[in-house]
Amino acid sequence: MEKVLKVINVNDYAHYVGAPELHPLVSVIHYDELEQCRHALSEYGVYGFFLMKESPYSISYGGGNYRFESGSLMCVAPGQQGGVTDDGEIIHIKGWAMLFHPDILAGTHLERRIKDYHYFSYYSNEALKLSADEWARLERCFAAIRKELEEFPNDSHLRAIVISYLSLLMELAARFYERQFEGYDVVGEEFVHKVDSVLERYYAEGKHLESGIPSVRYCAGELFISPNYFGDLMRVRTGESATQYIRHFLMDKARVMLEDGYRVSEVSETLGFEYPQHFTRMFKKEYGVAPSKMAKDTPEIRS
Repeated sequence: MEKVLKVINVNDYAHYVGAPELHPLVSVIHYDELEQCRHALSEYGVYGFFLMKESPYSISYGGGNYRFESGSLMCVAPGQQGGVTDDGEIIHIKGWAMLFHPDILAGTHLERRIKDYHYFSYYSNEALKLSADEWARLERCFAAIRKELEEFPNDSHLRAIVISYLSLLMELAARFYERQFEGYDVVGEEFVHKVDSVLERYYAEGKHLESGIPSVRYCAGELFISPNYFGDLMRVRTGESATQYIRHFLMDKARVMLEDGYRVSEVSETLGFEYPQHFTRMFKKEYGVAPSKMAKDTPEIRS
């Protein structure tokens, strides 16, 4: 079995790599300063930002392997696992790590908003690729938080200040990711066409017969990206969520079938809905009328 480092508390990782333990709920590590850093396959019980420069080491994460490019940000959330199994080798990498426990967010606006930052559950091969300027901005935040932890460990304002920097980090990462989406290697319409092809193939191969209507997770898997990355990319490309896009696709097929004379029950079954009532609700939400009404108004109803 692989040796797994359980990072239940932020300083579990700091202790492992020989970094100073600055606070029970926040850890900031500057890899450049470490002398005895080793690989770690980690299981996280905390949130983390890893601001990395080019590394000669590949890590496993999100079901695949990833090598950091020059200037990358990877984010992790509780319940995730990633890294490289410790083989005793002393390694030398450059960059920063910051881990923070969910408890530090308790009662703050970030506790409510943290789930909106989907990049905490992106795969590592979806890590944010940073320009030199973006790298410098994020590094200043890391350094500023560490300075606060070192110089004012017992200050009554420390938590509020750290929360402010964390909020800034999260917003900057969101902005930079949006820029990355706009420069995605599969541009605009081509990406949407790929999604349409995945959905068409789903029905052509009969997957709806066993699995019902296609899910966001399925589409993302076919495109080799994480569900949250897929959803955010769709939102940037189309202005709507991935769920909405799939719904529009299904309802468009349903409308065409009804106009061709298919009965409502036939359409519902053909598209993979478990219950006709579910199909009816979705259709009415899309077009404002029940599918039976559209079928009745069509002169080519099949008997």
